[in-house]
Order: sequence, then C-alpha cells, then structure tokens
Amino acid sequence: MLAKSISNITPFTLLDYPHKSACILWYAGCNMRCLYCYNPEIVLGKGTISFTEVISFLKTRIGLLNAVVFSGGECLIHKNILEHIELVKKMGFLVKIDTNGSSPKVLKKLLDANVIDYVALDYKALPNKFKTITKSNLFAEFEASLELLNSSKIKYEIRTTYHSELCSNADLIEMQNYLNNKGYTGNFYVQNFSNGSETLSPLPRSVNLKKKDSASIKNSKIIIR
Repeated sequence: MLAKSISNITPFTLLDYPHKSACILWYAGCNMRCLYCYNPEIVLGKGTISFTEVISFLKTRIGLLNAVVFSGGECLIHKNILEHIELVKKMGFLVKIDTNGSSPKVLKKLLDANVIDYVALDYKALPNKFKTITKSNLFAEFEASLELLNSSKIKYEIRTTYHSELCSNADLIEMQNYLNNKGYTGNFYVQNFSNGSETLSPLPRSVNLKKKDSASIKNSKIIIR
C-alpha cells in the first residue's frame, strides 16, 4: 500500500470511460518501448504517489465520479494491482483498465474475480511489425489476452495508434482481418499519432488517417478517433 507505483492522477475526464465520468491513475513503468509512446516520463520514470494517497483522494470523489481508470505505462505489471483494483471496486466505482495485453495471467485473475467493468486493449501491430514498434516479444501474450476477453462477458474495446511511417492502410486491413478471424465483432478504434508530442523515439511527422480512408475499406469496423 505504501509503495509509490503511480506517476500521476488525472482527477476528471469524460473521454476515457464511455459515457461515464472518471479519474485516471497513471502507473509508472512499462514492459514495452513503443516508438510512438507519448508518455515517456511515465514509462521511464518512477512512481511518486502511493496507493494510500490514491484512496484518500478517491474518498473525496465518492458520489462525484462514476469510474476509475487504471492506466500507464502498463498497470498490470504491478504486483499489487489486483489488491488496488479490489479496493477501488469495494468503494463503489466502476473500474476500467488500459492494457497492452502483455499480462494475460493477471488479466485472467481480474476477470475471474469479477472486479473490472471495461477494458481497453492496445493492439500495437501484427507479428511482422510488433517487435519493431514495441521493442518487445510479447505478441503471444497480447493474443492470449485478446482470447480471454473474447471468451468473457466483459465490455471491451480494441484500439491502436496510427503513425503513417509505421502503419499503412494495408496493415490496418490485415489487423482487422486478424480480429475478425479471432471472433472480435466490435469496433477497431484508431487514434492518429499526435504530431509534436514528445515520444520515446524521434519520429517524423505522421500523415493523419482520415475518416474517408477508413470508409473506403470494405466491411470496415475501423473508427477513427
């Protein structure tokens, strides 16, 4: 409880939990090093806030916020994450986790304990580009997490960040075909890279994907945010 695993708290958002008011807990550290990551200070930094401090903050938000978003970095790599989520759930908040899918065993524990309400799963790339973009060999773990969510009853979404130097329209079609083959029937959310953001690696400007681009993809469930 006293370990400082959280880098920052966003006290209020209407954008990060569908149709709900929420706060975001930004957990420090990550087991990927995505080239386009716009949170280098969180991924490479140390936590500055203990969970005891988080609980004190959340007590002042009971009745004011609907949900708490566990994000990062990668929140599921923290050894006390199950305890943290259980405590927040007992306080009456809905719980959403943002995850890169690299910890399917932890995700299964959370699903089995019925303590999460919504998941945003980051879909970095297919195997041929996964290591290049994430600097990790964790695609099999991502795939296992996707299969866990597919077989659960929990609400979840799949999302990716689009940078034109790292991903093409053809890649997006292949990524969606993969999801279709895995039985995913929801939308595939694509977020354009934010030019000018500080990132883990220097990147050239990205040419944004436009809504007409996704509309031209046959049978597309790609939604550009």
